[in-house]
Amino acid sequence: MDWDSIKFPTLIIDEKKIRQNIHRIATKAANSNVVFRPHFKTHQSRTIGTWFRENQVKNITVSSVRMAEYFSTEWDDITIAIPVNTREISNINKLAEVINLNLLLESKYTAKKIESSLIKPVNVFVEIDVGYGRTGLLWNDFKNIIDLLNYIKSCKKLKLKGILTHAGQTYNTKTKEEIIEIYHETSKNLIQLKEVLNREGFPNLIISVGDTPTASTLDSFPYVHEIRPGNMVFFDLQQGFLGSCHESDIAMCIACPIIAKYPARNEIVIYGGAIHLSKDYIETLIQGNIQKIYGKIALPTESGWTESVPNAYIRSISQEHGIISVNDSKLMENLAIGDVILILPVHSCLTADLYSYYLTLDNKKIERLRLI
Repeated sequence: MDWDSIKFPTLIIDEKKIRQNIHRIATKAANSNVVFRPHFKTHQSRTIGTWFRENQVKNITVSSVRMAEYFSTEWDDITIAIPVNTREISNINKLAEVINLNLLLESKYTAKKIESSLIKPVNVFVEIDVGYGRTGLLWNDFKNIIDLLNYIKSCKKLKLKGILTHAGQTYNTKTKEEIIEIYHETSKNLIQLKEVLNREGFPNLIISVGDTPTASTLDSFPYVHEIRPGNMVFFDLQQGFLGSCHESDIAMCIACPIIAKYPARNEIVIYGGAIHLSKDYIETLIQGNIQKIYGKIALPTESGWTESVPNAYIRSISQEHGIISVNDSKLMENLAIGDVILILPVHSCLTADLYSYYLTLDNKKIERLRLI
């Protein structure tokens, strides 16, 4: 890696780690006989998408119509895992002409509106809320779920494929045991729902689940048909905090120049703030106090980067600045203004979305989609 070429905050990825992360989850899915339908919202890159194909991935997930359009040149089976935005029906119709499109519904109102506007049939999943509280029908709201399924069944252009959920509450856990407990509780509820739906004349529905903590923590995935993790491609400090990855699995960092140094207050300042790192943070106990951490510090090597440096972390960020607390006199002495320091991100999805390309450790630029 040519670290001397870094002049401003630059997103760096480790291709070897990414391929290992993909292979690990793909192998788990294959051994569990479930479909691995990865969520591409994290990397949003056609090039990185090809690395999934090497693990026999054939179907993908995205989080917007525009993302589906971007990937439709390479993938012909795409699930848009967000409730349908009816204002994009013309774009949806164009997509349905060229790919096998799967949409997400959670209300009869939306179902009626798109049924009347669709030109070609599309597959649909009904979104089920299993405790996250974002979108979807509550898993035990049997009456409204059955009502929506019956309406879809009566439609000519909506083809019912299954039920879909995202157990986002796993991101609020603190141990692997809690993640596993949520998966089993979620599975139990979905099985109960599926039994009800079987009796109501809806057999053979696919159960699709998706969250990285679950996919990374469990060794097998009983009771479901497909998994849709996305963050696992890069991982981040949040995933490490949850116990769903090791720090050595994190395949992304942000290279930032040091622009100021204040030994008297044990701080250095980097050119790298909220518009380069996002404002996500984790809270952890440091010297007896709960501290917000906006990123951990690593040092560049010829082949990548070191493990995170103890007693050094980003404690504060503004738009362009990041203030790093350095409670290590030797490290402070060794760091100089103009040096490049590396930041392990708290949330890789949001951080990646701030950049128009990735730079690999062998100095190759890899394009990515930017929606805004």
